[in-house]
Amino acid sequence: MGTLMYRRELCAGVDEVGRGPLAGAVFAAAVVLDPFTSIEGLRDSKQLTARRREFLDQVIREQAISFCIAKADVAEIDEINILQATLKAMQRAVQGLSVTVDFVLVDGNRTPEFDCESEWLIKGDTKFDAIKAASIIAKVARDKEMVKLDARYPVYGLARHKGYATAYHLDALKKHGPCPVHRMSFAPCGHRG
Repeated sequence: MGTLMYRRELCAGVDEVGRGPLAGAVFAAAVVLDPFTSIEGLRDSKQLTARRREFLDQVIREQAISFCIAKADVAEIDEINILQATLKAMQRAVQGLSVTVDFVLVDGNRTPEFDCESEWLIKGDTKFDAIKAASIIAKVARDKEMVKLDARYPVYGLARHKGYATAYHLDALKKHGPCPVHRMSFAPCGHRG
């Protein structure tokens, strides 16, 4: 009984980052935290400064039992839609864990198919530490990728807005048209007028 309870606590928290932007991949992370150690200051990534996220990203990477960051790229998003691409990234993140988990808890209102039981939890990134941790490391990873893409496509300001539909980004799209990292299935990119 004790072993089963301990195993049950090897639960992965899963969250995604980047469903809404017009550019870049959608990222998902799965994190299994040590149930006997807590990480101070975990919050939903949106409630943290970039500096605090980067600090916690390091702590999570050092202290988690296992973590994996995965993504679905722009071509997949355009081919199968953002929801399906997000679910696929979540599956990849869980499959990439170095431990076998018995349970997956996903932030949001749906869960993809996993090889174990899973549940979704609305506002899970404010309620469950492993989901908070997943939200942080996914956000840090995606932000870093957007900074790299900004160096390749500087006219769009991707490092500044991370691909979201800011006035600056929409103006750059009008002036320059989309580039290879824009999601053509998203109206501002694929329907220029």
